[in-house]
Amino acid sequence: MGRIIGIDYGQKRVGLAVSDPLRIFAIPLETLTVDKVTGFLKKYNEEQPIDLFVVGYPKHLNNTPAQNASRVTAFVTHLQRTFPNIPVTLADERFTSKMAFQAMIDGGVKKKDRRNKATIDKISAVIILQEYLQNNTP
Repeated sequence: MGRIIGIDYGQKRVGLAVSDPLRIFAIPLETLTVDKVTGFLKKYNEEQPIDLFVVGYPKHLNNTPAQNASRVTAFVTHLQRTFPNIPVTLADERFTSKMAFQAMIDGGVKKKDRRNKATIDKISAVIILQEYLQNNTP
């Protein structure tokens, strides 16, 4: 059974998370600049087969696409072309950055370390993937 990758796609950085082999937990993987994501995922897929990508899709409270939605859609198209045998599903990513920040506070992360946006992106990817795992795996 391959892994599931959670993706928080941003304008500058992309947070990645991965499922454990039993698909119970989401684990932080990496935060990369946008230009390095494809190469990283190709290499990762060679070492650990990927069965599914779960990509956070930005929406407003009224359920309409948010500002970054067109970039996410373009990235999803790129993923589908690059990995034609790996399905991609979209997940609502509303509030994930706020939830990630709160998780860092609750976890006792120092204020200085909470300013690191790469950490927030990685934790956001964990939240996206964990919600998917809770709602979609038997």
